[in-house]
Amino acid sequence: MRATVLHRPRDIRCEEVAEPKIQFPTDAIIKLSATCICGSDLWPYRGLNEVTAPMHMGHEYCGIVMEVGSEVRTVRPGQFVVGSFCISDNTCPHCQFGFQSSCVHREFMSGAQAPYARVPLADGTLVATRDVPPADLVPHFLATSDVLGTGWYAADAAGVREGATVVVVGDGAVGLMGVLAARELGAERIIAMSRHEARQELARGYGATDIVAERGDEGVARVMELTKGVGAESVLECVGTAESMRQALACTRPGGTVGYVGVPHGVTLDGQQLFFGQKRMLGGPAPVRRFLPDLMDRVLKGRIKPGKVFDLELPLADVAEGYRAMDERRATKVLLKV
Repeated sequence: MRATVLHRPRDIRCEEVAEPKIQFPTDAIIKLSATCICGSDLWPYRGLNEVTAPMHMGHEYCGIVMEVGSEVRTVRPGQFVVGSFCISDNTCPHCQFGFQSSCVHREFMSGAQAPYARVPLADGTLVATRDVPPADLVPHFLATSDVLGTGWYAADAAGVREGATVVVVGDGAVGLMGVLAARELGAERIIAMSRHEARQELARGYGATDIVAERGDEGVARVMELTKGVGAESVLECVGTAESMRQALACTRPGGTVGYVGVPHGVTLDGQQLFFGQKRMLGGPAPVRRFLPDLMDRVLKGRIKPGKVFDLELPLADVAEGYRAMDERRATKVLLKV
């Protein structure tokens, strides 16, 4: 089969690779109904994460189960399933505490930008729908696999509640899903920080009440103006740079919480600032598996349409153009047809 392989920074190819096979009795093989490019894929693509050997790319996935190992009990061939980018058994103490992304048997999914993929620990990782959904729902289910689940976790970690004032730092796909999550969790005011007109429009569609185009100190000053000098009780950091983290902390009121899900690059924290700022922080890799049943149910009932975040659709063979489009901010998130 042909799949996406990153050989070195900016050298991404759709090339022939071996089809996945069952390796362990807890594995499943799925046929992808759709796959996509993640913002975090751009870190190795840009050379900001070291690439020491060819990497099979892709960790967002949904599709039809084709084969299962002898110990798999909760999914079966023919079912439509969605899985998390974090592989988990969903039974260990950390999983039972709601942090499947810290499972004692954790793996990170890879190789999903392809027609077929192997999913380890299938019982703990995959969630099946009762029936195979219609094709028009597939992009929305695909979004639950990572980008929506991650944005949802940012909102959950930030303690978003009914009537809250929320700031979302980052207008990529995760930030936009954070806006959607904040709305669903009952936030009254959602301030999206974005300088990109198309993304501003999508943020408003997902529930943003205010847009702040400024960055850095100017962006913080604008948020403070909007909140009458108080700041926000919940701030979602969805980028992972030093600038975005500084901005997130500065927008958070004393006693407020930063939910951070951007993979950190160059982020350092000032202990004195944290001590006297009196701000909570919770984040890391999103425990998407915790949220999947609820998010999938919301998609099935038509309450949310996270798949709108896909603004460019390409065949898998053109995956290199998809990476370029996201790298150059010509696309927010690329859906790959397999």
